[in-house]
Amino acid sequence: MTSGARESLPLHGVKVVDFGQFMAGPAVAMVLGDLGATVVHVDPPGGPIWDTPANATLNRNKMIVTIDLKTPEGLEQAEALISEADIVVENFRPGKLQKLGLDLAAMREKHSELITVSIPGFASTDEERRELRAYETVIAASSGVFTDMGLNRVLMGINPSFSPLPLASAYGTMLASSAAVLALQARERTGLGDHIEVPLASAVMEGLCYNSINIDGLPERYLTQREHEIARRRAEGLPMNLAYDELQELLDPFFRSYLCKDGRMFYVVCPSHKFHAKRCLEVLGIYDEIVAEGLPEEEDTYLPVAEWEKDASLGVYPLPKYWADLIAAKMKDVFLTRTAKEWERIFGRGGFPGAPQRWLQEWINDDHAEMSGLMIDVEDPVYGTMIQPGPVVWMEESGEAALSPIPRRWVEFSTALATLKRQRTKLPRVTDPDDRSGWMEGVRILDLCNVIAGPHSACYLARFGAEVIKLDPVSPLYDAWNTVIYGMSQMRGKRSVLADIREGAGREVFEELVKSVDVIVWNAPDNQIRKMGLDEESLKKINPDAIFCKLDCFSGVRRGPRTDYVGYDDLVQATTGIMLRFGGSMNEPEEHAHVGTIDVMCGFGGALGVAVALYQKLKTGRVGRGRTSLASNSGLLQVPYCYDYRGRDLFNEPSGRDVSGYDALTRFYYTASGDYLLFSTNEAEVGHLDQLDDFQGLAELRKDERETFLAAIFAQDTAQSWLEKLQAADIGAVVCDNLDALRAMYSREADGDPGISGGSYSFSVYSDHPSGHVVTQLDPCAVRPTRSSVIGLAPAEKFGCSTVSVLKEMGYTAEQIAEMMDAGAISDSWSKEYLPS
Repeated sequence: MTSGARESLPLHGVKVVDFGQFMAGPAVAMVLGDLGATVVHVDPPGGPIWDTPANATLNRNKMIVTIDLKTPEGLEQAEALISEADIVVENFRPGKLQKLGLDLAAMREKHSELITVSIPGFASTDEERRELRAYETVIAASSGVFTDMGLNRVLMGINPSFSPLPLASAYGTMLASSAAVLALQARERTGLGDHIEVPLASAVMEGLCYNSINIDGLPERYLTQREHEIARRRAEGLPMNLAYDELQELLDPFFRSYLCKDGRMFYVVCPSHKFHAKRCLEVLGIYDEIVAEGLPEEEDTYLPVAEWEKDASLGVYPLPKYWADLIAAKMKDVFLTRTAKEWERIFGRGGFPGAPQRWLQEWINDDHAEMSGLMIDVEDPVYGTMIQPGPVVWMEESGEAALSPIPRRWVEFSTALATLKRQRTKLPRVTDPDDRSGWMEGVRILDLCNVIAGPHSACYLARFGAEVIKLDPVSPLYDAWNTVIYGMSQMRGKRSVLADIREGAGREVFEELVKSVDVIVWNAPDNQIRKMGLDEESLKKINPDAIFCKLDCFSGVRRGPRTDYVGYDDLVQATTGIMLRFGGSMNEPEEHAHVGTIDVMCGFGGALGVAVALYQKLKTGRVGRGRTSLASNSGLLQVPYCYDYRGRDLFNEPSGRDVSGYDALTRFYYTASGDYLLFSTNEAEVGHLDQLDDFQGLAELRKDERETFLAAIFAQDTAQSWLEKLQAADIGAVVCDNLDALRAMYSREADGDPGISGGSYSFSVYSDHPSGHVVTQLDPCAVRPTRSSVIGLAPAEKFGCSTVSVLKEMGYTAEQIAEMMDAGAISDSWSKEYLPS
């Protein structure tokens, strides 16, 4: 990449010093580097602690220097780099850098403009866990990841259930990088920096917020066949021992995989949209047949089920067993008539979601991935031409420059320091050194999004003071599962308006709202954006100063053959190999269990796009358009495995239901107390382990002999005893916790506090929730600034609750509002009940 090309990137001139090791710290600096920042990465004398080809991706666009922080000279060099930096990133245990002699708090006293980002495994305020050896697996096990792997694994009787995806580091990366840039754009107004802590345990819990929410008295219409089967087996004392094929017959027909003519499975995700299921059946040629069988299509599915014609409706999830079985049987027959590739084109061009199951290796070398820039070629000095994931977030106007990153390069300390010194930072004068305002105070956002990723991005920004107006249609396109249930998490802190924005008075309301905001966020394909007049040229005519951020399913920087295909989290899991890795084979793909596995990450990515655009506008005056996609975020989620180069070993990452860990040194072991212990260490610590009485002889064994040796040892004592021994020796070990237990232990009555001063986990109980149900949900506590404030978000209001008040604030009279309400141009509700029964 030429220096001129990098100058077009939005973070050009921002200087970052990266002390990170393993994944999260380096990945944050990588994301900032992809957006144009100048990054210096610091490695210890022995090289990176995590020795992996993935470092070629994580350290692109970086100068790498070797510094020994255990020496006076090394500390002096580190302080010299920090004194020139805008942002410092580190992911050591709390207090580790200070013990080495590098006091970031003291440096911020000298340099009030400095932004420091700490990404520990557990919160510095977490007395119980902060000193744990917080490897990825230790964080996951402590946070309920391995014991809450979804309904499938419950019915199969697999608990704990291992996942090799680095969820905590991936969520932590997007939270920390977005927080860093939010602080950066706020600094353009205040002149003040900040210290930000993002504990990875808190980050992964935010990623699981759609899984940890508890709604007392949830109406039966929202319970799936799998949930009914779990309840039945528990009530009758039956074992959870379903086979994979048996489990498939409990899935919704519009939310499962089908075998195609070529032997490849095809994943369909059409359960909750008003038109997707119908289009699917029409294309398959079985719609009329199923209607003739008597399946109704309720016009208003937000009525109580008791008021429906029957107990089911097309486009509502989940379908009762009778209809699910009938429809699935017919769909199975039709899918066998074409190849998965043919079905992909048919679904994509038809505008409803479906995708073939692919392995990661296929995705890395996929035509769409290459053409769109979701996968890029990088000339690495060690591995030669590598295929790496493209940028996670980019700006429409400069994204092309991000497709040609500078390969990682090792330089002398003097070269790195001189490079930082050449770039001077210009900041506004500090007028209020005690300013504690939120990073987004004074910013008004119009949220046009649906489902999870898009709405979550705006909700995330609300905690930092943004005013968010959520605009939805008068008649909902999605069922109450997708709007109200998900909305309890992603509608928090927002005001809800319902308007028909296609024409007439509703369109006028829409354009007036667009004129009134600073930011617009939408997860829609380009053709829909153009139709609504929010493409770059049209938006300039309505509000030339408004920033637009787009999230979608398959976009990259460039257009590819599947750019306009609609889709959800699940489809990207299928397309990029996540489902095949989790299930273990093409015949048995399985959705990675957590609701919103990629969705929530993408939401944080959308917020980063907004933050970058705001910074660019404040710094240069240029009004930009931020972009991210579910597919681009999947590259980060799979970064330990997502690369290819000539001579690469087999793609043999841990996969399938029976896998217990990465290898003998990181896996579950059964103990004498009947509990599974998560043991987590690495090759560098084998010698240390060998010196402990219980593990003598380990260092002499071949790698393929270790598992049997360790299994026999762990079976001799209780899990609690092993925890005490191993943690005392600073070896990674925990017993898996679960979300229900964590929620019960760390819940309190809602008091408006965001939970950022507590430990790693924090929940609030809303006994007076607007829904009428008692709702317990996660606090917005993963991003913990020292200077600026975080808001404890109000619970989600009923859809349409703020239509009248927002329109009055816009200058509409009561008579005009009533007239529009009567004409159906606006509405103040979708249903009588908050959560339809």
